[in-house]
Amino acid sequence: MDAPPTAGTVALVGCGRLGSAILEGWLKTGAVKAHDLIILTPSDKPAAEAARSQGARINPQSAALTEARTLVLAVKPAKWREALEPLVASLNPGAVIVSVMAGIAAADIRAMADRPVARVMPTTAVAQGRGVAALWSDHAAPRETARGLFAAMAEVVDLELEEHIDVATATAGSAPAFILAFVQALARAGEAEGLSADAATRLARGALRSAGAGVETGEALETLIARIASPGGTTRAGLDAMTASGDLDRAASAAVRAAVQRARSF
Repeated sequence: MDAPPTAGTVALVGCGRLGSAILEGWLKTGAVKAHDLIILTPSDKPAAEAARSQGARINPQSAALTEARTLVLAVKPAKWREALEPLVASLNPGAVIVSVMAGIAAADIRAMADRPVARVMPTTAVAQGRGVAALWSDHAAPRETARGLFAAMAEVVDLELEEHIDVATATAGSAPAFILAFVQALARAGEAEGLSADAATRLARGALRSAGAGVETGEALETLIARIASPGGTTRAGLDAMTASGDLDRAASAAVRAAVQRARSF
């Protein structure tokens, strides 16, 4: 079997929340070594400075980009054209582009850069080496290069269609915030029933950790739920209440639909 393409020197364009999380994950897992990194960022970022201390180059002259075999676009979707256009002339002819931007089609990036493109939507937990990342490309080289960049710090999920990236963004990329918002609501509900704010928050956060530990086993979600929700017990009563009202499904559907629509508006 042929070895997958290597990322080589990697240029990371953008070091905001997601870019910083990716950078931290690379350094934590060793997926990309600091001395193989070129970081382009318009402002000082702690993650970039940490990488610099380990050998990364921050905002070098444009000629340095010819070394990069992979360029990772991690800028805000509204800013991608002004970020990429000045770099195109300096890119290595054999470079591939990996986009982690929501809502920007690979064809649009390819039209400007004349390079093959992979799209990846990771969660910010890549910073801890515990993320998940949706992956799509219609070219083998960028797809396997992107897989190599993320496999050490995320479960990589291949998608059949590019349009599914927007759904993956909502289902995974945005979903940690949705889940945390639900945990926050549980804490408020516990407080309303008499717990102190501190106790309710600590218990709700602990419940999230417990749920995460169950997920790590790889068992089906239905199995994990059934293990906690005994027939006639308190958990089953709570689940039945959420199911009967339909509020849980409505909230999840509304959140995913709104996030997908926003991704497709860029």
